[in-house]
Amino acid sequence: MVVTINPRKLKGEVSVPPSKSVAHRLIIAAALSKGTSKVENLSFSKDITATVNAMRALGAKIDIKGDTALIRGIEKVPAKAEIDCCESGSTLRFLIPVACALGVETTFLGQGKLPQRPITPYLEELPKHGAEFDYQGTMPFTVKGKLISGEYRIPGDISSQFVTGLIFALALLKGESRITLTSPLQSRPYVDITASCLKKCGVRVEETAGGYAVKGGEMKGFDASVEGDYSQAAFFCVANSLGSDIDITGLDEKSCQGDKKIVEICKEIVYNKNGGLKAFELDCSDIPDLVPILAVLASFCDGKSRISNVARLRIKESDRLSAIGSCLNALGGKVTPGEDFLEIQGVQSLNGGTVDCFNDHRIAMAAAVAATRSTAPVTLLGAQCVEKSYPDFFRVYKSLGGDITVEK
Repeated sequence: MVVTINPRKLKGEVSVPPSKSVAHRLIIAAALSKGTSKVENLSFSKDITATVNAMRALGAKIDIKGDTALIRGIEKVPAKAEIDCCESGSTLRFLIPVACALGVETTFLGQGKLPQRPITPYLEELPKHGAEFDYQGTMPFTVKGKLISGEYRIPGDISSQFVTGLIFALALLKGESRITLTSPLQSRPYVDITASCLKKCGVRVEETAGGYAVKGGEMKGFDASVEGDYSQAAFFCVANSLGSDIDITGLDEKSCQGDKKIVEICKEIVYNKNGGLKAFELDCSDIPDLVPILAVLASFCDGKSRISNVARLRIKESDRLSAIGSCLNALGGKVTPGEDFLEIQGVQSLNGGTVDCFNDHRIAMAAAVAATRSTAPVTLLGAQCVEKSYPDFFRVYKSLGGDITVEK
């Protein structure tokens, strides 16, 4: 899909979509719990649909009506399962240890860059506790065996998704288990979301000096509603900082989402006393999903901004550091990607042009916001990638007064 955007500020009200991070976790927690759970306010993006289908493959019964899922927890564990994760790293990394904890011989399939994204912490640690991998460095691959409780040692600086996956798995095992982090944990707020979701079904996750303690036991069904997604709201927050006038609704001010930081950044860090935008330096190790849109914001700040500690973005849906640099530079920006950072020299405006979205939803949405401060049209190639997390993004963009044409 090719989307061409004629520069125009946006105005109106938007209710942000449900949090993808929370939705993944609530669906998995419900599927692993006894009885029937109800999860409301779901948006069935490609990633969330992948997790729904994965839990069905593992034995859960899931009925969907509108934005609500009625989930009957797994009663009979299948001997074998096949899970297509599509391009969802969360689905893959959360469910490898879950399948092993359930004792289901599971074949994992994936698309896009997912087969190349690392699962090394699991390959090194899970076989010590009863799992077996038939893995040749890509997908599909198969896991089998059954995990036992104990101490699991994994790094914290590759992805917090490995920590979350283990927490889910250990909640299924008898007795108390421990996760010992062998390196500092990055993206800690995502693990906080996991603990919050598991609390709803009676599982206690305790942070320890070196990691986490999880006491296994019966998980009980629950009712929950998915809160609004700050990582998606970030695109509209930044659009406002660049001159749009959007009323953003549907967010929980008490949320433990790390990407809630975008509100502080836009309201407190960026504005200078004269109402303009000042350059900033941010350590984004805990908020990596904000980096593409923060690079757009930095492109219009006075001076040079620096976004650091984001090496992990090179192994996302795209190499996000290179992708956002290529995208903004093609439009007249001044972005210099480094090994684990971006340096962005502010400009007055962008010049328009054509950019590749790199099959990355966050690059596409960031570029659409950048177009509001361009002097000529911006054309996005491969813009259908927004379906991964926010299928309605361009419809919402247009409802806010965006002047766009779509070619399929």
